[in-house]
Amino acid sequence: ILAGDIGGTKTTLAFAEASALKGIEVLCRTTYASREHASLDEILDLFLKKHAVQPDAAAFGVAGPVLDGRCATTNLPWTMETSALRDKLGTRRLWLINDLEANAWGIQVLENKDFFTLNPGSPHASGNRCIISAGTGLGEAGMFWDGNRHIPFATEGGHAAFSPTTELEIELLQYLGKGHGRVSWEQLVSGAGLVNIHEFLLHRSHEETPPALRQQMEEGDPAAALAKAAAQGQCPSCAQAMRLFTRLYGVEAGNLALKMMATGGVYIGGGIAPKILAELQSPAFLDGFFARGSMESLLRDMPVKVILEPDSALLGAALYAKQQG
Repeated sequence: ILAGDIGGTKTTLAFAEASALKGIEVLCRTTYASREHASLDEILDLFLKKHAVQPDAAAFGVAGPVLDGRCATTNLPWTMETSALRDKLGTRRLWLINDLEANAWGIQVLENKDFFTLNPGSPHASGNRCIISAGTGLGEAGMFWDGNRHIPFATEGGHAAFSPTTELEIELLQYLGKGHGRVSWEQLVSGAGLVNIHEFLLHRSHEETPPALRQQMEEGDPAAALAKAAAQGQCPSCAQAMRLFTRLYGVEAGNLALKMMATGGVYIGGGIAPKILAELQSPAFLDGFFARGSMESLLRDMPVKVILEPDSALLGAALYAKQQG
């Protein structure tokens, strides 16, 4: 199986083998910087030249809505179509699915060691699940429990309107609204969202980004530079931004959990969560998650786990292809 995890920052392709004994086993994989390439076709050419294998089937988890076998990616200027990819790869057994749907499929092949538990929840937890993943953007998906198994499905919930719950968050909404008009959760709970939050806090306190930090942000990943400065205690405004980001991550995770009635568990995916485990274990995340008034006890019974396995979506794409027969 040719499996792919197509994101706004990076694209990972792999050949995987599905067997009853080993489940999904990755045989080889390569990661590419998405924005350095004009299309998925270009990356596929590079990968297939390196690994001269004819796939029996293929599935790609793509960061964007997939409608009628077509996807225009949300944070990349790419368009993909199932029919064209089938012709290119010479197999009719090829599917495009949303990347969070792929991530949800991947949960089914992970082991206990691949998760970090933030809230154990009820020992008898069962039912629907959900997954929320902050990275380049904000992805969300559900997993419907049909009585026998979980069936993943995609959403575009990350683009729902941001709803502030404190005076500070109302100020944040007003600040971002001046520049963006409509403010979505993705503009706050993502790598770019952390940068937006930090800029708001500096504006509010009439401060400027420290020169050394500004240089690090310009030379590399701005969000990563902010998170590093916060963790090292080098920048009070960075630490404040991380606390607010973490709280908002918890709030939106709780929103999704309520809407999905995720009594079977809430999963935190994406590239950011494993890197900020210390922050996620602070009171901010779960305080935001649990703050539901009369529904608080319902959410306290929901297990909340961080996915540590970086290839969850890749494994999920391969499992999806396997399940299609």
